[in-house]
Amino acid sequence: MMSKKLNLLDSTMIVMGSMIGSGIFIVSAAMLRDLGSIENLLMAWLITGLLTLLGALSYAELGAAMPKAGGQYVYLKEAYGKLYGFLYGWTLFTVIQTGTIAAVAVAFAKFAGVLFPEVSEKNLILTIGNFSMSTVQLVGIAVIWLLTLSNFRSVKSGALVQNVFTISKILALIFVIAAGVYFITQSSTVNWQWNWSNLSIEGLGIGLFAAALVGSIFSSDAWNNITFTAGEIEKPEKNLPRALVLGTGGVTILYILCNLVYVKALSSAQIEGAEFDRVGTVLMNTVFGEIGAIVMAIVIMISTFGCINGLALSGARVFYAMAKDAYFIKSAASLNKQGAPQKALIMQAIWTSLLTLSGSYGDLLDYVVFAVLIFYILTVAGVFVLRSKMPDLERPYQVFAYPIVPALYILIALVICISLLMYKPAYSFGGLGIVLLGVPVYFFMKHRTQ
Repeated sequence: MMSKKLNLLDSTMIVMGSMIGSGIFIVSAAMLRDLGSIENLLMAWLITGLLTLLGALSYAELGAAMPKAGGQYVYLKEAYGKLYGFLYGWTLFTVIQTGTIAAVAVAFAKFAGVLFPEVSEKNLILTIGNFSMSTVQLVGIAVIWLLTLSNFRSVKSGALVQNVFTISKILALIFVIAAGVYFITQSSTVNWQWNWSNLSIEGLGIGLFAAALVGSIFSSDAWNNITFTAGEIEKPEKNLPRALVLGTGGVTILYILCNLVYVKALSSAQIEGAEFDRVGTVLMNTVFGEIGAIVMAIVIMISTFGCINGLALSGARVFYAMAKDAYFIKSAASLNKQGAPQKALIMQAIWTSLLTLSGSYGDLLDYVVFAVLIFYILTVAGVFVLRSKMPDLERPYQVFAYPIVPALYILIALVICISLLMYKPAYSFGGLGIVLLGVPVYFFMKHRTQ
């Protein structure tokens, strides 16, 4: 049985550490190109922050009522049945968690290449037919396994690593913001005026605006990972809701401040034209000159390292919970002497490494954003379903301003999903396809256990 060793600080750091990766330093470039004005860009980040907070408040009720390993998998299973829980776990293992870890690990390696030129996608160490492995992939896989092995120890040890790196990257992000603010205050060319006539969601089209939120939503994702470790949190009825609110609120504030710095320290042309969309690097180059690229590389390496640890630590808990229900590889249901789901961690690392080698994780993640939102909508709707289905369930925390908060989340997320179907159908239907592939797997697993 898993022991309860995660306190409020540990839990909050898992929320923030899983959210903050490399996205905040990159996605604003593509978003600005799609949205057309800095005012629309800032509004997009505000809406994303609101959406994230509404979701976190709703998940807090579910987590406090059902503090079990597996989190969102458990909520979906209890609200709608085992098939829905399995489809979430299937998508989490095949793409969401493992694909995200692979993408973040490669981002770590690419920015390590700024400091160590030998780490490059052009530096191939193995070529067999159409298959090749670069030093970027090698470093990415090495980091994945380093942090997987680190999490073989007790969850408290994994949380300590998470705390150190999350606090480090929070400070690093604050440093980026502070450096930008210093540059802005020293510059005589900064335009302090806002042209709010450029804020025109209606003019752009609600559908196009909503579709452009994909970047900010993905950068703010993974806040729900703390629910995966709910069975190991001290006083989860209190600490889980607090960690969700503190973590998502803190990251939202940092993200909005960072984008305010971008749009005031840089011109729209600089943001939109950033090489490889690396807006953060352009900012650091503007503030510090040539050394700025090195500064940004160090910041992102710290950020992505902590992100990988948080994702690896929490994701394995879902596969452990699924295995206990006989809907995953049976041996994943075991714990080692330290109380860690060691075999689930290994299986997660193996598939993540294969995705890293294949290089397909980026395409898969594009497809799965739609599916992630669908599962979020279903889970938040589960607040309503479970209040009707289990009226006597003890709920130490009840969602603030019920039913407005969960209903508003569902409404906003549905608008985004419909917009993605309209404007990015290939990705949206592709995401649905990945989810639906799990249906025959579910019935095969169910038949096997009968």
